Amino acid sequence: MTSLAAEYDQESKADPVVPAKPRAREVDLHVGQRIRARRTMMGLTQQQMADLIGVTYQQAHKYERGINRVSAGRLYDIGQALGVQISYFYDDLGSDDRIEVSHHQRMCLELARNFGQINNERHQRALSSLARALVED
Repeated sequence: MTSLAAEYDQESKADPVVPAKPRAREVDLHVGQRIRARRTMMGLTQQQMADLIGVTYQQAHKYERGINRVSAGRLYDIGQALGVQISYFYDDLGSDDRIEVSHHQRMCLELARNFGQINNERHQRALSSLARALVED
C-alpha cells in the first residue's frame, strides 16, 4: 500500500459516519403537532389548509404527522395561512406536553365549521337565536 493510500485509509477509519441525530425527528413531530393544533383551532380541514398553502392534502397530512420536514419557506406560508408567527411552531419545544384538543373543543370547532357551511343567512340567524335561548335557560 502506498503512503498516500495508507494515510487515506487511516483518515476514513478515524472519521466514522455519524448517524443523523434523533432530535431532528422530534422537532419535525413538534412542528407538525403545532400546525395541526392551530389548524384545528381555526376550524380548518387539512384540505382547506392545503389549498391555502398550495400543496396537496397528502402533503399537508405528512407535515402534520412529522413524516415530511417543513421547509422554512413553507413554514412561513403555513404561518401566514394560520395567522401566526413562525416562532409559534417552536413554542414549548423540548417540553413533554403534547397539544391535545379536548372532545368539547372538537365539538365546538365542528359546530363552527358546520355553521359556516350553512348558505342560508336566515337559517344561520335562527340557529344563532336558538343557541342564545339555550344559554339563557
